[in-house]
Amino acid sequence: MNPAKTAASLNAPNASEPEAVSVREIGSFHLGGRLTTLSGMSPRQRVSTTGGPIHSIDPNGEIMVGQLYVQYVKLAAPCGAHPLLLWHGGGMSGVNWETTPDGRPGWQMFFLRAGFDVFVSDAVERGRASWAPYPQVYAEPPYFRTGREAWEQTFRFGPDGSWNADAALRVTHPGQRFPAAYMEQFMNQFVPRWGTNNAATQHAYDALIARLDSSIVLTHSQGGNFGLHAALHAPDRVRAVISLEPSGAPDPEQVDPATLRGVPHLFVWGDYLDQHPFWVNSMPAVRRWSEALAQAGVDVEWIDLPARGISGNSHALMADDNSDDIAALVLDWMQRHGLTRK
Repeated sequence: MNPAKTAASLNAPNASEPEAVSVREIGSFHLGGRLTTLSGMSPRQRVSTTGGPIHSIDPNGEIMVGQLYVQYVKLAAPCGAHPLLLWHGGGMSGVNWETTPDGRPGWQMFFLRAGFDVFVSDAVERGRASWAPYPQVYAEPPYFRTGREAWEQTFRFGPDGSWNADAALRVTHPGQRFPAAYMEQFMNQFVPRWGTNNAATQHAYDALIARLDSSIVLTHSQGGNFGLHAALHAPDRVRAVISLEPSGAPDPEQVDPATLRGVPHLFVWGDYLDQHPFWVNSMPAVRRWSEALAQAGVDVEWIDLPARGISGNSHALMADDNSDDIAALVLDWMQRHGLTRK
């Protein structure tokens, strides 16, 4: 069976004229926030709009921090057996799933057309979840991702030394599938990230899992560790975990992987991993967790795309030019594990 054809045939009569989806409800909510009090800060003067009056502002008082933002689209007649939760990676937001940098529909639309209710999150401190002042709430300043970091390290678009501010001088890996001409559009998606909020983020994601009767968790990069832990915290609610190149994983010496018997896991990996130290150093912990799951009797599949003859994929699997083909592989796995209704 060709998974790409399987996925395309679900709702699209042809690639140029995809069938519209019938939506029951679109909405959003926040989870996991807490009220905290700011004090000891000096008054400030503010002009709210150009030409407007000057206001005296007291920055002391109560604010909300640590919240997660969730946007959902629920179909009129879903055929996915459970809602699909899409969790982004570090220094990014839920926009990763909505539209590719070169303007193609993203995985949010792919899986809506495949029949799933889809929940897209902006994690604590990211995007529409907002962020809090530092050092009053966050103990340190944020990190801002540079083009060089993304190109040469995290996303593996090109080898060391291949980034240049001049797009004409950038060099990609041979056969690279990311649409490199749209790098600046991709960089528009970068948001500040803090290194101090993992506990708050895990708490908020766990609260999302608890809000739903059941769900399938599909994560990318940094989101992978949160998804793998969320399944451990609620194995009765998480029906499957799909991890696109997770940058971390639970320690099998600290938690019991047997807790997850009955919760199938899928790991998906792209190309050029052995050429980038970040991934050379990150993958062993994930491999160890995958092997521990398998030894504990958990249904685990590890997809190495180049080993399957699919070469050139970057870390941005949901944005590469074959992103729908990768989504179709994931959909095929979900179908084989009974995660879609007839």
